[in-house]
Amino acid sequence: MCVYDVSSLQLRATTKTPGFYLLECSKKTLNLAAKEPSSCFRKSVQRELPPELSLAVLSYLNATDLCLAACVWDTLGNDELLWLSLCKASWGEVSVYDRWQDQPEYSYKRLYLLLDEASLTFNVDPLIGMDYLFRQSLVDDNPVAIANFLHSTKRLNPDMRREFLYKRRDVLHYLIRLQNLHSLFLPTALRQFFSEVSAPGERGSYLTDMIEMFSDQYCRCNPNLGLSKDTVFILCFSLIMLSVDLCSPHVKNKMSKREFIRNTRRAAHEIQDDLAGHLYDNIYLVGHVAIAQKAITEDHTHSYRIIT
Repeated sequence: MCVYDVSSLQLRATTKTPGFYLLECSKKTLNLAAKEPSSCFRKSVQRELPPELSLAVLSYLNATDLCLAACVWDTLGNDELLWLSLCKASWGEVSVYDRWQDQPEYSYKRLYLLLDEASLTFNVDPLIGMDYLFRQSLVDDNPVAIANFLHSTKRLNPDMRREFLYKRRDVLHYLIRLQNLHSLFLPTALRQFFSEVSAPGERGSYLTDMIEMFSDQYCRCNPNLGLSKDTVFILCFSLIMLSVDLCSPHVKNKMSKREFIRNTRRAAHEIQDDLAGHLYDNIYLVGHVAIAQKAITEDHTHSYRIIT
């Protein structure tokens, strides 16, 4: 019997079944085998390969490739578990997950298409995109549900997220509450924070509100920190300004460590010299704390800008 030997990706005569080779294949080979099977291999797979292995092969495909594979793999290409995993890989927590199976004829493939349409709409106009989610009963119209959706979704443009959060400070509040800042050094916590909640391109009331909410959450996650919320708030702005000073090519006379310690002690008397020195060293060695994602490009990479 002539079958497609996916371990070498060449046609050759063999008496071994396709499942024998698939068990030893790499993920890359399984992906290729699922997307571009030869007719001989396809017929043999449909006849001899156990459904469990077929699903394992298909699980490495993205949504587009899975739709194409469904033309060959029939029922398995529309398997509900496969489409559910694709949904949760891109939209981790959506209100509709709890009630989707209660619908008369539910389909996770259809749910994926609805969520994909919502994300594309959001990336053009966040308010219209969110309204689409509400009208389709995908996300509940309350700040907690919206924050959970934004926190777990990987398909949204950072600029559009920031525009939406600028208008919905109530959602921003709950989104920051989802941040786990336990035992993180303050500059590290700020970097994690700004990777989740894109920083604005300039200073203003929005940045002030963000830092105030962050300071509150940082103190909540670190109750034994020994610093007040107001002190953390001051330190955050000190670190942002220090980041601009040290990282911006337009600033010629960089702030020294001694100057930073002196200025920080003046603003917050409870800060010890050692702590201020460690903060300075972190910015000097690691870099800016508030790098903001600017946009998602066509190849899904990101470009960045820094708060100034």
